[in-house]
Amino acid sequence: MSDTALSGPKGPTARNIFAALQLDTRLLGMIGAFIVLCLAFNVFTDGRFLTPRNIFNLTIQTVSVAIMATGMVFVIVTRHIDLSVGSLLATVAAVMAVVQTDILPSMLGLGHQGIWIIAIVIGVIVGAVIGAFQGWMIGYLGIPAFIVTLGGLLVWRNVAWFITSGQTIGPLDETFTMIGGIGGTMGETASWVCGLVAVVAAVWLQVASRRRRSAHGFPVKPAWAEFTMGAITTIAILGFVWVLNSYDIPKARLKRIFEASGETLPEGLTMGYGIPYSVLLLIMVAVVMTIIARRTRLGRYIFATGGNPDAAELSGINTRFLTVKVFALMGALAALAGAVAAARLGFSTNDIGTLDELRVIAAAVIGGTALAGGVGTIYGAILGALIMQSLQSGMAMVGVDAPLQNIVVGTVLVLAVLVDIIYRKRTGD
Repeated sequence: MSDTALSGPKGPTARNIFAALQLDTRLLGMIGAFIVLCLAFNVFTDGRFLTPRNIFNLTIQTVSVAIMATGMVFVIVTRHIDLSVGSLLATVAAVMAVVQTDILPSMLGLGHQGIWIIAIVIGVIVGAVIGAFQGWMIGYLGIPAFIVTLGGLLVWRNVAWFITSGQTIGPLDETFTMIGGIGGTMGETASWVCGLVAVVAAVWLQVASRRRRSAHGFPVKPAWAEFTMGAITTIAILGFVWVLNSYDIPKARLKRIFEASGETLPEGLTMGYGIPYSVLLLIMVAVVMTIIARRTRLGRYIFATGGNPDAAELSGINTRFLTVKVFALMGALAALAGAVAAARLGFSTNDIGTLDELRVIAAAVIGGTALAGGVGTIYGAILGALIMQSLQSGMAMVGVDAPLQNIVVGTVLVLAVLVDIIYRKRTGD
């Protein structure tokens, strides 16, 4: 009789559990590295890094780069690059600032409620047109994306300077600045409602996906694995809301809020900020971009073209026009990021978005987007942006000089690409 027979049936191994959960091992590695990074900085900062206040600040600081990183995924997946996004952000931010401070008030009246909406719409249109123009030069004129966007990096940065005559434009519309972060939050109750809605939506999507796979005869996860994933998702969402709600509004500011509404602040009352509107905007962008990537013809064409451009063109995909679409989308997202960045400052400055192109590319690459094209995820890019911001913020809190911070970030980027190359060779992707 064999030793196996004597020992009886083996229990579930870690490998079997991970296989049943169908988890992305690369994503798990990124999450693990992020957790280790946060714990290390928390030790070196005497517990100040993982406080609700710092986590709140990290989220609003990440939003602008993360929004653009979702678009950079599509750009890199199609085997291109966009070095102009930081300068494009500056140009569009300047346009939106001038529109809402100089043009619209004279047309609609100072303080008109529609100014901030019109300004953002105009900014998104301008960003999309500029992006489409760059995409047209790349797709139809055959100029390499590196050259076109490198030229754009220089051109649009200085176009922004001419739009503002080299001056800081502001203050911006009060409602507009609410999408910048701490100036606009949902409050505790609305944040909990939003979190519960997100949990219900996530669970419903999980159940719908399981039913769809089962109906088409595809293998599905065991029931315990589905329950585990649902529990992890629920804990992550509600935990995030709890942390943001734990950051209390300072007493002096809370008192001013009550006085502005003609009320007196009750003794001992505390209120948390909740989810910032900018983070809510990022979540909406992430959902839309994920749907585009996974559920639309445009998304399928993008990944097919990145995987094999020649085969995609032979199959009938208009890869030239697809390039225009991808860069137009990148321009529109740069405009949204510009709105968030300018709203957070309350002004449009000449140096807004400086070096953002490098942060955005780094976030996408660290998040698993392959420079060879064809592979990338939206959630990976957002996690990459969060890792980048956490790294920079943590080093700043520890007291690391700015030049050394840039050296570390550059080193991390190169190592991330190396790890990605090794991972893909071993997995055969």
